[in-house]
Amino acid sequence: MDRVTDSFLADFVVEHELTGLAADKKFEHFASFVAVRRHYNGETFVTDEIHTGGSGDTGIDAIAILVNGSLIVDVEGLAEHADLSGHFDVSFIFVQADRGAGFDGKKLSDFGFGVKDFFESKPKLARNDAIKNAAEIMDALYKSGTKFRPGNPICRLYFVTTGTWQNDHDLEARRTAIEADLRSLKIFRDVSINCVGAEQLQQLYRQTKNAVSAEFNFPNRTLLPEINGVTEAYIGFITLDDFLSIVSDDEGELLGSIFYENVRDWQDYTAPVNYEIRETVMSDHKDRFVIMNNGITMIARTLRALRRDRFHIEDFQIVNGCQTTHILFDCHDSADSSLLIPLRIVATQDENVIKSIIRGTNRQTKVEDDQFFALTDFAEQLEDYFLTLPDAHRLYYERRSGQYSRLQTVHATRIVAHRNLVRAVGAMFMGVPHQTTRSYQSLRETIGKEIFAKGQRLEPYYVSAFSLYKLDVNFRTQRLDPKLKAARFHILLAMRLLANPTVLPRMNAHEMQRYCDRIQKILWDNAKADDLCAKAAAIVEKAATGNFNRDNVRTQPFTEKVVALCRKEARSAER
Repeated sequence: MDRVTDSFLADFVVEHELTGLAADKKFEHFASFVAVRRHYNGETFVTDEIHTGGSGDTGIDAIAILVNGSLIVDVEGLAEHADLSGHFDVSFIFVQADRGAGFDGKKLSDFGFGVKDFFESKPKLARNDAIKNAAEIMDALYKSGTKFRPGNPICRLYFVTTGTWQNDHDLEARRTAIEADLRSLKIFRDVSINCVGAEQLQQLYRQTKNAVSAEFNFPNRTLLPEINGVTEAYIGFITLDDFLSIVSDDEGELLGSIFYENVRDWQDYTAPVNYEIRETVMSDHKDRFVIMNNGITMIARTLRALRRDRFHIEDFQIVNGCQTTHILFDCHDSADSSLLIPLRIVATQDENVIKSIIRGTNRQTKVEDDQFFALTDFAEQLEDYFLTLPDAHRLYYERRSGQYSRLQTVHATRIVAHRNLVRAVGAMFMGVPHQTTRSYQSLRETIGKEIFAKGQRLEPYYVSAFSLYKLDVNFRTQRLDPKLKAARFHILLAMRLLANPTVLPRMNAHEMQRYCDRIQKILWDNAKADDLCAKAAAIVEKAATGNFNRDNVRTQPFTEKVVALCRKEARSAER
């Protein structure tokens, strides 16, 4: 391995706390993260969620399934997306990582065969639990094939090595054969196979660290008067070609990272207004688009003029115009490149300004209130509280997707995604671990009412997050059997009941601070925290009696069984 790749790998291993893994496993996680992050820019994720490498991996080291821009890690996660949008825009990403300095033709062919076998109704290869879990999601998706938009799923393969791809005739023949085999299934709208060598791997890893940036022409603009908290702001219009140069990456794909995920996702053409926008773009009256459409609002951390009408924009987001952007991108091959797009750009570093613009521009059409949770005072207080904890025990609550992902000083494993915190609090302090996946929608509806509500103590949220972090460490270091992951939120509940079996105070009660302090003291002691995880896992395993099927463990009766066993254990400890 060359020195640069080795350095990047070492950096990744430290950031993702993977130092205890074998060298080949470290590289598998590294390659998986780099390949998937290229297409997924949502909440922070850990590679444990997508890693499949090991015995029975069918030649595949990682599988990521993206649905409507979100990473789906279990079949229950699909229901939420079906309820929200009514459609599935799906991408399958497969990764095979080889630390060798060259491309092995046999391994490439085995990888392709394993991917094709993954989609077979009667697979020929033996599968481990991770492959089975991914296949279950895949099966559920294809059973809902009528919901696929804008077409069948996309299939992407990444064969990653530390060598150099030189278009060798035999290797290219194998690559082409794999592509043909997958296309012959007639279940994808597109198939791509990327043979990634050291140079491209380095480039892709750098991209995960750098803020998105672009250069573009903006001749038809007006500089707005000075606004408090705003560096500068422009309003005007831009051609379709120039607009696409901002929102597309080097491969010509739409940048997923430029949309705030929890405000409004792409609704495809299930929303009638989106059909109307497309019809205008493609009609003989397309020149009216600039006066009929509300346009695009961008917020940028950095915006600077280069020369004449050319600008450089960096670390930017489209906070209003997600639907319009997707339609324009979808139609760009057949639309008039000179089509004019209304555009407003605001350069600011002020979080209050950003918050007010997001809320103001998105109130024009219906957006669910809980999607604005990241902008509430409680969310900001929660983020600030997490930052007050000592360095050794600090976590970072991610109110908005990606806000910490490029900070060199923040380990990815210590970033707490909002959805995971909702689940952790629901499991530990609401006592409903069975709702964290299968009935997540009902749990989310309690936000602002029963949890994440004004006046509540902040300590339960940190304790829940840190408990989940310590539990994930135990899974990552293989202290706990991977089969227990299916019931990890039940383990969180058991951890609370074992660490502090006294009566749970109300979420807004002063007593809650003392209640949480007792648990936190255990969690901050590594040996005691590991022991707590092990005891809680043992109780959950006893409750499961060997049956970790989700139809068994993700139910209220199973939760009641775990609670009963914990109370029995607590009574025994008191004697």
